[in-house]
Amino acid sequence: MSPRDAAAKIRTGIICNPKSHRNRSSVEATKPFLSGTVVAVTPRTQAELAEVLTDFARHGIELLVIDGGDGTIRDVMTAAARVWTGAAPRVAIVPSGKTNALALDLGIPDTWTLDQALTAARDGNVKTRSPIEIVRKDTGLRLHGFLFGAGAFVQATALAQRTHRAGAFNGVAVGLALCWAILQTLFGGANSAWRAGNRMRIRFQGGDVTGPHAPGANADTDRARYIMLASTLKRMPVGIRPFGVPRGGMKTLVVDAPPRWLAAATPLIVAGSPAAWLDRAGYHRIDAPSLELSIESGFILDGEIYPGGDLIVREGKPLRFVVP
Repeated sequence: MSPRDAAAKIRTGIICNPKSHRNRSSVEATKPFLSGTVVAVTPRTQAELAEVLTDFARHGIELLVIDGGDGTIRDVMTAAARVWTGAAPRVAIVPSGKTNALALDLGIPDTWTLDQALTAARDGNVKTRSPIEIVRKDTGLRLHGFLFGAGAFVQATALAQRTHRAGAFNGVAVGLALCWAILQTLFGGANSAWRAGNRMRIRFQGGDVTGPHAPGANADTDRARYIMLASTLKRMPVGIRPFGVPRGGMKTLVVDAPPRWLAAATPLIVAGSPAAWLDRAGYHRIDAPSLELSIESGFILDGEIYPGGDLIVREGKPLRFVVP
């Protein structure tokens, strides 16, 4: 029995981003191949995406296939959270974007096809991941993604996008961007914008704030930060371990500005070293289910920059992802 025949028993909706870097399924995904069971669309706007997902929910889909990269997944997950307020369908990813960090974390190869995803869905192979939920306090607007960054990470992402145009993708682009950001900081001089950081007020929530160097429950800090990262991924591109040993939950890395002993600290942070002096030098790894963040500068969520403000950054509801 072919994967598509086997998948006929699973009511499936496919979202395809034809602009993704190496989209392989766009032709297949725009032509429904199982009438009445598989619905495939290529929404062009956020409003159209919301309408499509609402229609999927109305048809009771059991599997949501996303053909695209991290940015497409972010947009779909953000819209889907408004549609499925209760139990959400399983999600299958066909990684075809410039960056595919979630697929890497889930163990999905770059070569995975739509047919392979449907076969895995039939076999019931799943892993659970919770997205990061960003809530704006003033409007209540919510975003869902898997890698949040502020401070120097914003400039580093801009550099990564330049490397995309130069032909470097996935972990290569991320690695090149971070290396360039560190070089800019190391050799930019004492008054460089990279070293100055951005003012951030961070208040970690929850009575069980944990981590190698946790500040204690409800810690409230307001000062300049060089970089801030938060993620619910266990595995990061090119094997870097900014949060330490791989583990579940929402993890953060907060580096004070100006960064001290950056040349010595960088290889240890990248390798996930638990060295205690890192915390004393201003490199803080903290696990927390939620935090409040006030920041005037912008932030990055899965490659897209958004304006700053008063935010809640927290671990969202777990989702089931189809895996090989």
